[in-house]
Amino acid sequence: QVQLVESGGGLVQAGGSLRLSCAASGRTFSNYAMGWFRQAPGKEREFVAAITWGGGSTVYADSVKGRATISRDNAKNTMYLQMNSLLPEDTAVYYCGAGRSVYFVRTGELDYWGKGTLVTVSS
Repeated sequence: QVQLVESGGGLVQAGGSLRLSCAASGRTFSNYAMGWFRQAPGKEREFVAAITWGGGSTVYADSVKGRATISRDNAKNTMYLQMNSLLPEDTAVYYCGAGRSVYFVRTGELDYWGKGTLVTVSS
């Protein structure tokens, strides 16, 4: 089992920045590819970004490309999502997850999910 806990959400003005964290415990964090998803009110959960187990490769949704950076520190069992130039449409609950590969993470086939952290971007 892997337990995932997100943090770093909050209220931020449009154009601002935020860094989300996902702390992992349990089984070996570095064995898993990781990713971020988000779910806005009234919408389905959508993919945001993913990173390989070693951190050497990343992939982003078009909606955040150029504004988001996913990273991980396997020594700290923590993954991050740096979001810049935030837009009101970035408002959502952000979830982190762990999967067998970036392919599975990208398609939402995750082995473990966190409970989410709310990001609200005001205009």
